[in-house]
Amino acid sequence: MGGVKQFLSHFFVTGPFEIGGDVSIGLVSLAILFVLTRYKLWGWLWRNWLTSVDHKKIGIMYMLAALLMLFRGGVDALMIRTQLALPNSQFLGAEHYDQIFTTHGTIMILFMAMPFIFAMMNIVVPLQLGARDVAFPYLNAISFWLFFFGAMLLNISFVIGGSPDAGWVNYPPLAELQFSPGPGDNFYLLSILISGIGSVATGINFLVTILKMRAPGMSLMKMPMFSWAVFATCIDIIFAFPALTIALGLEFADRILGAHFFTLNGGGNPMMYVNLFWMWGHPEVYIVILPAFGIYSEVVATFSRKRLFGYTAMVTSLLLIAIASYFVWLHHFFTMGAGADVNTFFAIASMFIAIPTGVKIFNWLFTMFRGRIRMTIPMMWVIAFIPNFVIGGSTGVMLAAAPADYQYHNSYFLVAHFHQVLIGGVVYGMLAGMYYWWPKMFGFILEERFAKWGFWLFNIGFYVCFMPQYPLGLMGMTRRMYTYPAGLGWSSLNMISTVGAFVMGIGFIFIVLNIVSSIRHPVKDTTGDPWDARTLEWSLPSPAPHYNFARIPVIDSRDQWWEMKQKGMTKPDDSTPLAPIHMPKNSGKPFIMGVLFFIAGFGFVFNWYVLAGLGLLGVVITLFARSFDYDTDYYIPVDEVKHSEAAFGRS
Repeated sequence: MGGVKQFLSHFFVTGPFEIGGDVSIGLVSLAILFVLTRYKLWGWLWRNWLTSVDHKKIGIMYMLAALLMLFRGGVDALMIRTQLALPNSQFLGAEHYDQIFTTHGTIMILFMAMPFIFAMMNIVVPLQLGARDVAFPYLNAISFWLFFFGAMLLNISFVIGGSPDAGWVNYPPLAELQFSPGPGDNFYLLSILISGIGSVATGINFLVTILKMRAPGMSLMKMPMFSWAVFATCIDIIFAFPALTIALGLEFADRILGAHFFTLNGGGNPMMYVNLFWMWGHPEVYIVILPAFGIYSEVVATFSRKRLFGYTAMVTSLLLIAIASYFVWLHHFFTMGAGADVNTFFAIASMFIAIPTGVKIFNWLFTMFRGRIRMTIPMMWVIAFIPNFVIGGSTGVMLAAAPADYQYHNSYFLVAHFHQVLIGGVVYGMLAGMYYWWPKMFGFILEERFAKWGFWLFNIGFYVCFMPQYPLGLMGMTRRMYTYPAGLGWSSLNMISTVGAFVMGIGFIFIVLNIVSSIRHPVKDTTGDPWDARTLEWSLPSPAPHYNFARIPVIDSRDQWWEMKQKGMTKPDDSTPLAPIHMPKNSGKPFIMGVLFFIAGFGFVFNWYVLAGLGLLGVVITLFARSFDYDTDYYIPVDEVKHSEAAFGRS
C-alpha cells in the first residue's frame, strides 16, 4: 500500500515541465496509435520489426532509438545551458536541475552512444565478414529489447515518479536511500541493470561472430578495420560491464533490501562503489570510441581512394587501447587520497594510452596524403573530428597529470574535455557512419543540401559551446553548479556557451530535416556501391537481401571488393551452384521478454514486489518456453534465392 501512495504522490505532484512532458508523450502516443490503426499497420509492425531477428533490422531499430535519445539528451543539455546562461537564474529549480544533468549524462552515455555503436555493429559487421547473420540471432533480438525497455524505464521517470538526481555516476552516499528517498534513483539502477544484460550479450555475440563466422580465406589480418574495432570493443564490453552490474546491484541491495555495502555508518565503504564504477567507466569511454575509430578508418580509405595506411599499426593500437583501458580508472579520482604511488602509476598509464590513440590520427592523415579526396558528407565529419579529437586528447593528457588534476578536477575544464572527446569523437563518428552506410540500410542516399547545413551549424555551435568552458574551469567554475552569483567574470563566457549549444540544436534539426527530405525525395542507390568503396558490404545490393549473400564469398585480400573491381570481377560467381540458405525464424519471445523485464523493473522501482515477482516469473516462463522451441529455423529454397537475385539484377 505504501508503494501505491508513493506512486500516486509522485505522479500527481507535477510542475510545468512535467505537465508538458505528460501532454507531449500522451499526444505522440495517441498519434502513433492512430497511424498504426488507421493504416492497419499492426500486423506489419509485428511481423517485420517487433519479432525480427534480422541483424540489419535490429541495427536500424538501434539507430532510430539512438537518434531519439540524442534528441532527448540534447533537450536536457539546452535546459542546462539555459539555466547557466545568466547569473542567479531561476529557469530551473535546484532539484529539477539535478534531475536534468543526471538524466542528460545517463542517456547520452548509456542510451544514445551505446545503441548507436550497436546499430553500426549490427548493420555492418556480418556484411563485412561475408556472413548471413550474427552468431546468435535470437540473443541479438533479446539484447535489443532489453536495451529498449531499459531506456523506456529511465525515460518515463520524468513524468512518473521523478527522475534520478544523484548525477550520472550515482555516487553513494548521495545515491543511498537516506539522501535520495524517492523512486528516481531506483529508475536509474533498474534501467541500467536491465539494459546492461543486453550489452554484455551483444559483446559476446559479436565476439563469437567475428571469431567463428568470417568468410573462407578471411584471416584476422584480412579483416576490415571496422570489424577489428568492434572486436576490440567486445573485449572491453565483456570484461567491463560485469563491474558496473556488480556496483549497481550492490547499490540496489542497499536501497531496496536495507544492505550497507556503501554506507559508512553500516560498515560499508562508498569508495568501493567508486572503484567498481570506474573499472567499467573508463573502458566504457573506449567502448564507444573504438567503433568510431573503425568508422573513420573505413571512410578515410574509401574517400581518399587509398588503402588504409599502417593497417598493422592500427590493429595493434586498437588492441593496446582495449587492454590498457583497464589500467587507468583511478585517474577519475586522483584527488580522493589514494596516495602518491597509486596516483603516479595511474597517471603514467593514462598518459601511455594516448600513444596508441594518437597513432591513429597519423594513420588517417597519411591515408589522406596524396589521396584523391572526395569531400562527401561522411568525409566532412571525419575531417572535422580530427582537430576536435586532438584538442580533446591533449586536454586529456593534461588531466592525466595527477598534480595538475587537483586544479582541473570537477571543474568545467573537465566538462569541456569529455564533451570534446565524446561528441567530437563518438557522435561525429556515428554520424559519419550513418551517412556512409545509409544507402546500404535503406537503398537511397541522404541528400547533401540539408546535410551540409546540419554539418556546419553543428560544428560551429560545438566550438562556440565548449571552447569557453575551458577558461571557465580554470576560473573556478565547477560542474554540477545550478546557479552562480554575478561578479565572478563567468557570465559572458556562459552566455556564449549557451548560444553555441542552441546553434548545435539547430544543426541537429537540419540533420533530421535532411533525413525527412531524403525520404520524401529519395535518390535511389541502384549500384549497391555509390561510394566506390572497398569492403564486402558494398558488393551487395542496397538494401541488402535478408540472407545477405546468395553465395558465401571466398576472400583473398584485405580490401576484397576493391580488388575484385580492379580485376573486373563484379558479377556474381555462378560457377558455384546455389544451395538452399539456412536462416533463423522470427520470434516474438524477445519482445515479450523485454516487456516482462520492464514490468519487473517498474515493480521494483515503487517497491511493488508482487508486480516485480510476476515480471520475473514471466521472464523465467519465457526462457522455459524457448527451451522447448525446436522449430527455430528454415531454409530459403533455391528458386526463391534465384528470384531474389534476379530482382536485384544479379542472376
